[in-house]
Amino acid sequence: MTHKPYTKDLKSLVIADVGEVGGKNASLGEMIQKLEPKGVNLPGGFVVTATAYRYFVDNAKFGDQTLKAFIKSTLKSLNIHDLKNLSIRGELVRNAILHSKVPEDLEKEIIVGYKKMEKQYFKNVDVAVRSSATAEDLPGASFAGQQETYLNISGAENVLKSVHKCFASLFTDRAIVYRQDRGFDHLEVALSVGIQKMVRSDKGASGVIFTVDTESGFKDLIIVNAAWGLGEMVVQGEVIPDEYLVFKPFLNQKKLVPIIDKKIGSKDRKMIYADKNSSGKSTKIISTSQKEKESYVLNEKEILTLARWSQMIEDHYTQVHHKWTPMDLEWAKDGVSGKLYIIQARPETVQAKKDYSKMKEFIRLENGKILCKGLSVGTSIASGKAHIIMDVKDIQTFKKGEVLVTDMTDPDWEPIMKIASAIVTDKGGRTSHAAIVSRELGIPCIVGSETATKSIKNNQTITVDTTGSEGFVFDGSLDFKVVEHDIKKIPKISTKILMNIATPDTAFEKSFLPNEGVGLAREEFIIASNIGIHPMALIDYKNLKSQTSNPEIKKILSQIDKKTAGYKDKKEFYVDKLASGIAKIGAAFYPKDVIVRFSDFKTNEYRQLIGGELYEPQEENPMIGWRGASRYYHPSFAQAFILEVKAIKKVRKEMGLSNVQVMIPVCRTVEEGKKVIALIEKNGLERKSGLKIYVMCEIPSNIILADKFLDIFDGMSIGSNDLTQMTLGIDRDGNERIRSIANENNEAIKILISQVIKKCTARGKYVGICGQAPSDYPEFAKFLVDEGIYSMSLNPDSVIKTIMYLAKHKGRN
Repeated sequence: MTHKPYTKDLKSLVIADVGEVGGKNASLGEMIQKLEPKGVNLPGGFVVTATAYRYFVDNAKFGDQTLKAFIKSTLKSLNIHDLKNLSIRGELVRNAILHSKVPEDLEKEIIVGYKKMEKQYFKNVDVAVRSSATAEDLPGASFAGQQETYLNISGAENVLKSVHKCFASLFTDRAIVYRQDRGFDHLEVALSVGIQKMVRSDKGASGVIFTVDTESGFKDLIIVNAAWGLGEMVVQGEVIPDEYLVFKPFLNQKKLVPIIDKKIGSKDRKMIYADKNSSGKSTKIISTSQKEKESYVLNEKEILTLARWSQMIEDHYTQVHHKWTPMDLEWAKDGVSGKLYIIQARPETVQAKKDYSKMKEFIRLENGKILCKGLSVGTSIASGKAHIIMDVKDIQTFKKGEVLVTDMTDPDWEPIMKIASAIVTDKGGRTSHAAIVSRELGIPCIVGSETATKSIKNNQTITVDTTGSEGFVFDGSLDFKVVEHDIKKIPKISTKILMNIATPDTAFEKSFLPNEGVGLAREEFIIASNIGIHPMALIDYKNLKSQTSNPEIKKILSQIDKKTAGYKDKKEFYVDKLASGIAKIGAAFYPKDVIVRFSDFKTNEYRQLIGGELYEPQEENPMIGWRGASRYYHPSFAQAFILEVKAIKKVRKEMGLSNVQVMIPVCRTVEEGKKVIALIEKNGLERKSGLKIYVMCEIPSNIILADKFLDIFDGMSIGSNDLTQMTLGIDRDGNERIRSIANENNEAIKILISQVIKKCTARGKYVGICGQAPSDYPEFAKFLVDEGIYSMSLNPDSVIKTIMYLAKHKGRN
C-alpha cells in the first residue's frame, strides 16, 4: 500500500490543497500556478505535507506511548487562563516532539526535496523554513505568526532540524491558546512546512502589504510598508517602516501615478544574514546607516509594481472565494538581483468580516493631561490601569482589563493581549504584530509612541483614545460615550449633505457616513500637522543657509532639516506633503466632489509655523487682516501660493483625482478674485480640465456684488462663521464680553444668506454652506432647506442627526 507523498513541489499546489499543506503553502502554490504566468514573481521550493506530520506524531515513540497519546494526555483538561500551567504543559509537549525521532523514510524524502532545490539553484541553497498549519489563513481565522519560521537555513541537515522545530512550534503557548479559544481540536490541526528559496532581502528590503485600509476598511486603498533587510523586523514591529498609500482605481492607468501618500519610517535597525560558522545563528540585527534612515526604501516604479501585484492577488482570491477577499501579503526585494517578490499571501480577517452598515462612534467627553501619543490602531476609547511589562516571561502577572504597556509584542504575548482593555507600545507601525492582533481583538492600540514605557507609571489609571489618526494616552479615566449608527436606516433627503473634513487621516473612516462629497477640506490643517514649516522659509532656504551666524536662523534651519530629511528641494517637500493630505481626502470620497479651500491661516497662525516670525507682520486684529485672497497675489506670499496650486495640480493631473475642486477664502473684491484666478491658471490649473473655482461667501461685499463675483467664479460656499463676524462687527476670536451678542440665527445674517442663495440659484451656479451654523443649530439647517440651498457641508459628528431632523421637516425637502 502506497502512502500519500510526504513532500510536494510548491508549484503543484492549489488553494484546494489547504487541508494537506496549510493555508500559507496552498496559497503560494496557487499563486505560482495562476499568477506567476501573469508577471507576479514568487520564489519556489517544496513542502512537507500534513500527512508527513501526522505520520510522525502517530508513529514516533515518547517513553512507553506514542507521541500523539502523550500530547493528548498532557493537554487534557488544560485551563488556558492559568498562564503558569499553560507554560508548563506547552513546554512538555514541545520537548516531547523535539526528543522524538523523525521516521527515517520521512527524513529521506525531505533530503530529496532539498537536493532538487540545490540542482535548480546552487549547492547549499539558502532557504526559509516556514510553518503552515492546516487551519491557518482561512477567511474566518488568522493563525498567522502562531508557529515558527526559520530564515537563512542551508544544508540538508539544518533543513531537517528546522522542520523538526516547526513541528514542535505547533504547540507554542500562543498557538495552544488561539486554537482552544476558537474551538479547534489540538490533534485535528496538523502542520505542513514550506521550504522556500530565500530572497536576498538581507541585502535589499522587505515588508508587508494590505489591500484594504486596516483601520477603516476603505476598500480602494493599498498600504505598502517597507524597511531595509529581512521582513521579520516589520512583521514583529521592531521598526517603524516606510508607508506608501496607493489608490486602487487608477492603478492600471499608465499616465497616472496614484501614490497618494509616502511617509518615511525611522527604520533604525535591520535584520541580515549572520555568519553561521562563527555564531551558529542564521540572522542578526544591526543598526541602519543615517542615509538608510532618511531614504525611502522603494522608488515609485517599485511601489506601483507591488501594488499592481497585490491588486491581481486580491482579484484572484475574490474570484476563488466568491466574495470580496482583501489580502495581507509579505514581499521582499532581492538586493543582489534587484527583483521584487511576493513571498506570502493570506486573506485579511478583520475588515473582511466587518458589517459596514453599522457604525460605532466613540466620543470622548472630557479632556485630560496627555502622557504620550503615537499611531492609532482602531477607532475606539478604553480606560484601565496601566501594566508595564518589558519581558514576555512576566506576562503571568497581567490581569484582565488592564492596559498593556510595553516596548513591542510578538505572538508569545497573545495570551494576555486578548484580556487587555487596550495596548500601547513604544515601537512598531500600523502593520506590526501589536496592531494586527489589536484589530482582530477589537481593542484600541497605540503603536510607535516611543516613550510610553517611560511616561506612563505602573498601575496608573489611563485612557487610551484612538478615534483620530494620532492616538493619545491621557492621565486618569476620562468619560466617553458610544453611539451606534445603522446606515441602512438613514432616510434620503433632497438637499445634498456634504462633510467638512479637517484631518486627512480620518477621511477614509468618515467616507462611510451618508454623504455627497466634501464641501470643505481645509488646507491649513494639513499644513499645520503634516508640514509645520512656513512655506516662505522653504522657498527662502538657500538664503537662510547664508545666515547661519544668526543663532535664531540656525535653530530654524535645524528644525527645517529635521522635518525635510531626504528632500534636497525643500519646496518639493511642501508640495508633496500638501498634495498627499489633499489626495487622501480626494481618494476617500472619489468620485464625489471634494472642495479644497486654499490656505486661510491668519498672520498670528502663520507665525506659529517654523520660520513664521521671519515673514509675518504683527497685526492688532488678524481676523480682519492679511488673510485669504489678499495674500495669494501679494509679492510677499505669491510664491507660497503657487506651491499650493502645484499641490492641487499634482493631485488632479498626476494622481488622477479630478474630483478635487478649489475654493478661495476671504475674497474682498472682484478684482482680487480676478488676480487669484489668473495666478491659478498661469500655473497650470485650467477650467477646461473640469476644474471648478468657487469663492467663500463670508463678507457682505460678496453678497452685495454677488452677480459680479458669479461672473468669474463657478459658485459660492457660505462661510457662516466669518459672515456673522463681518456683518455684525464681532471678532469671533475676540472679547468675551461681546462674543455672545449674536450668532448665525441673527436676522441680518439670515437675510444676507437668503439673498445669496437666490442669486446663485437664478444664475444656475453652485451654492452651499460650509460654516458651523447648520451643524450646531438644527433650526438653522431647516431655514437653509426652506430657502432652497443646494448643499450643506456638516461636521461629521452632526451628519446623521441633521439628516434625521431634516427628514421630519416638511418644507422643500
